[in-house]
Amino acid sequence: MGNFVLERLAARAPVMKRVSLPRGPTRLHVMPTTTGYEVRKDERYSWDGRKRGQAAFTVLQHTVAGAGNLRYERRTLRLRPGETLLLVVPHDHRYWVEDGGRWEFFWISMTGREALRVHRNILAAAGPVLRLRPSTIERLADCSLRLIEGRPETPGRASALAYEGLMTLYDDVFGAATGALDPRRSMLPVIEHIRANLRDRLSVPELAAYAGLSRAHFSRQFAAAAGMPPAEFVLQERMRRAAGLLAGDGQASVKEVAMMAGFEDANYFGKVFRRFHGASPRAFRQGT
Repeated sequence: MGNFVLERLAARAPVMKRVSLPRGPTRLHVMPTTTGYEVRKDERYSWDGRKRGQAAFTVLQHTVAGAGNLRYERRTLRLRPGETLLLVVPHDHRYWVEDGGRWEFFWISMTGREALRVHRNILAAAGPVLRLRPSTIERLADCSLRLIEGRPETPGRASALAYEGLMTLYDDVFGAATGALDPRRSMLPVIEHIRANLRDRLSVPELAAYAGLSRAHFSRQFAAAAGMPPAEFVLQERMRRAAGLLAGDGQASVKEVAMMAGFEDANYFGKVFRRFHGASPRAFRQGT
């Protein structure tokens, strides 16, 4: 492997640490939840991002050896050694290992407003499968090992350790950028604007005006940053918002969910939702 901390972490496998610390008087915006190192070899290892409860959290999982599978929205990807999976739950995805396969990995899960914000920005800029530098993997493994060894005895220390891992990831993805010339960084304000205003129209000309660019130049820059055209990104964010609302406390009607996700016509919303998630909004809610 060549990474000394990663080798120390692998030597403890299989290991899983659930970080359960008493809450302080102030809610912290970055907190670790679980971490560990495992080798999985059969189809019983399968996680569906729509069926993991209502609380939002993130998963950062690095493939050390073997391979795993990821269905992310409408794509199917293969996770190979050296690749790191980044996901936010709840969301339409599934990752698994096939029967007879072998997937060796370590992971860190986090929750908190800032953890979710930063991870979502990284997802938008770089996608769910990352190629990180060896030094980044070593530092992430070190964070995992320290959590497993139980060194953060207080919520503040646990939060600081998770934030260290979060910023290590951020620096790898964005730290070498060339300022405003890098499309990943220049489009982050637009991406955050979209997520904060999904009830609004959010047409491509309006988004281009918000970015201060011509429509054609904006569309090229946005596609380079998010890996898809702006209209498709907006639609996927609307579907993600709708799925999260439907998986919530169930008090909002389907029509209200449609409006909160930016759809005036509930029937059209239902058709689009079924195309994305493979079920009607009501059936999706009943299955969560």
